[in-house]
Amino acid sequence: LVLHTNARLGDEGKAAFMRAASSAIAQALSKPESFVAVCVHDGAAMLFGGSDAPAAVGCVYSLGSICQENNAALTAAISDLLAEYEVRPERIYINFFDVPRENCGWSGRTF
Repeated sequence: LVLHTNARLGDEGKAAFMRAASSAIAQALSKPESFVAVCVHDGAAMLFGGSDAPAAVGCVYSLGSICQENNAALTAAISDLLAEYEVRPERIYINFFDVPRENCGWSGRTF
């Protein structure tokens, strides 16, 4: 997950959010958490619908497991986590990408 938000999570809040998001991703996509990466950019300059009220945009990249059911479950989980920072669900976009194995590098090679 790469997530940008104009909400300020704070150092402790950001760490807690990333741990919870990592667990939610592993669960929703049925992946080992050891393969989950989370990157959060908070306090970003952002408009959503012409307003600078709290908002977020994110991208999830996965080797498989991208489908309506999993995407919906993960969107709900991330929305619940962001609610703690006053980001309303209707001000969140999350895009999902199913990456071919040959297009993903890890550990000095591709999958």
